[in-house]
Amino acid sequence: MKVLANDGISKSGISVLEKAGFEVITNKVNQEDLINFINSEKVEVILVRSATQVRKDIILGCPSLKMIGRGGVGMDNIDVEFAKENGLEVINTPAASSQSVAELVMGHLFSISRSIYDSNRNMPGASNGEFKTLKKKYAKGAELRGKTIGIIGFGRIGQFTAKYALGNGMNVVAFDPFINEISISLEIANQNLDVPITMCSMDDLLSQSDYISLHVPMPKDGNALLGANEFAKMKDGVRIVNAARGGVIDEDALLEAISSGKVADAALDVFVGEPNPRKDLISNEKIALTPHIGAATSEAQDRIGTELGDKIISFYKN
Repeated sequence: MKVLANDGISKSGISVLEKAGFEVITNKVNQEDLINFINSEKVEVILVRSATQVRKDIILGCPSLKMIGRGGVGMDNIDVEFAKENGLEVINTPAASSQSVAELVMGHLFSISRSIYDSNRNMPGASNGEFKTLKKKYAKGAELRGKTIGIIGFGRIGQFTAKYALGNGMNVVAFDPFINEISISLEIANQNLDVPITMCSMDDLLSQSDYISLHVPMPKDGNALLGANEFAKMKDGVRIVNAARGGVIDEDALLEAISSGKVADAALDVFVGEPNPRKDLISNEKIALTPHIGAATSEAQDRIGTELGDKIISFYKN
């Protein structure tokens, strides 16, 4: 039984699968060559991350396929319902990368509060005079403690982000259409503390948040969750982090909000048009950047690989 891990898989995942008798192929196959490769090798399971697309053409054109696996949470690059309608099992790993994404969000929160990202861009070329200019430029940083962070989407990643934010003394409010009331458990100095989270409407979150972090899938209608109307409801000088999906923020509206001063700084790990984000976005000095690495820690990838392996083995056993 052959498994094609087209976007890679951790050694722990390979080990789990090989011990169960699977052959794991980790060669990267170009998108346009996938159907021929899957058919010629009689691949039964294809594993992807965010790069490889598994659309209707592959689902219909590869009769040997029994299973599609996504190493991560969002499955925007897979035609999930169509696959299920055609008898394929579709799996993902929603819990494995939650902590890693939340930690990246916190890193960005610190970075955009103290202009660390822009300082790193400009310091290498600074002479003595420019050093003083940069020192003055970055002299109006902000502390996280005491500020309100609004978390849009309060699933696993949103909840992990809330735990870190609470640990830094932030006030947490959240919006999630599927959650009315929730408490999260904090582990501090070998003690467990249950903390109730204030769930509110989207409008209330936008109006009271000093920081906003998004943790939602791409809306089914394809429209951005944050556009010009939503930016208008935010505090002046709000800071925003997006480690969810590029399309959940209208990038034109974001650039306009930065230009007007409505948004003081933003941090983006995801972009419309990946892997080719627009140049005016990534060159903006008010935007901190990472290349879609929310889940890219060795710990998370080990968990993802093991979870995928366990789910594949369980599927074949049943």
